[in-house]
Amino acid sequence: MGQQKSGGPRSLRTSVKGPLMFSAFWAVLAFFGVLIFASGGSARSPRFDLAFTGAGIAFIVTLVLAAMLSMSHKENAEHLGKGSGVNLSSKKSSPGHGGSSPQPGPAADGSPDDTPPGNFH
Repeated sequence: MGQQKSGGPRSLRTSVKGPLMFSAFWAVLAFFGVLIFASGGSARSPRFDLAFTGAGIAFIVTLVLAAMLSMSHKENAEHLGKGSGVNLSSKKSSPGHGGSSPQPGPAADGSPDDTPPGNFH
């Protein structure tokens, strides 16, 4: 609230135009969907009462959902974008997954590491 300038254009998140257009789109879609499918065929007259009711319900529900989603939006904390996390660098530092631990070589003295899998003595 304290970041808004009076008289200036609002950002997309604080603007009212986006959620209203989103809700109006779904209301029009619901209107025509109910108008077509509620009549029950071409022999009967279209049900405008049900179409307007469906459009109103769709408009209100989508507007409430858009308002709840925009109110729940929260910026990430500044410290989360800094540091040396696992996925911050694409540089390959080691061939292993976990770090720079040395890979064990094959044992030449006939120890259990030398036997093939499934061959138990």
